[in-house]
Amino acid sequence: MVRVKRGFVARRRKNKLRKRAKGFRGGLRTQSTRRKIAVYKAQRHATRHRRQKKGTMRALWIARINAAVRLAGTTYSRFISALKKSNISLDRRSLADLAANHPQDFSKILESVGIK
Repeated sequence: MVRVKRGFVARRRKNKLRKRAKGFRGGLRTQSTRRKIAVYKAQRHATRHRRQKKGTMRALWIARINAAVRLAGTTYSRFISALKKSNISLDRRSLADLAANHPQDFSKILESVGIK
């Protein structure tokens, strides 16, 4: 049988895991079996949390819009309803940015939908 030396292929794979485990604590960084399990688990969590981040950001945008329209004397749901009735199609991300960084422009949008 021919001897197969797995030199650089195996080393490259192990080095990839070493790089990904950098910053892990204790044996999760140094012990190869525990390192592999920790890296795979971390990747699984990262995938899930990338999806969760989208919902978290949407909740943040809604909170910012709600705070801005409360200053104008109305509620978030009434504001969104008025936007839809007046056929203004701005997403929540841009509305939240306007509310936080450009209040004059946001007040113009409020006036155009009939609030204020």
